[in-house]
Amino acid sequence: MTTESHENPAAHHYLVSIDNVTHELMACTCPHHVHRNAFCKHMAAVENATDDGTLAFPSKDDNDAEPEDCDCDGLDGFSCWPCVHT
Repeated sequence: MTTESHENPAAHHYLVSIDNVTHELMACTCPHHVHRNAFCKHMAAVENATDDGTLAFPSKDDNDAEPEDCDCDGLDGFSCWPCVHT
């Protein structure tokens, strides 16, 4: 998966792994998952992909309204968790 929200998307290419037996998401190579061992927006995008492989996870730009508890300021273009969950 390539994060298109960055100025240089090719430098932000991450691999999300899925268990071959259970088909559960296991890991992502992005810094958020690697350093925090936390479910990340890339894993959420893969989890919400359509049957044909199209990612159905909206970007922050697709949403007209921010959630009340938005905390994206200072995240260098990354979405905060309230925005990711929205």
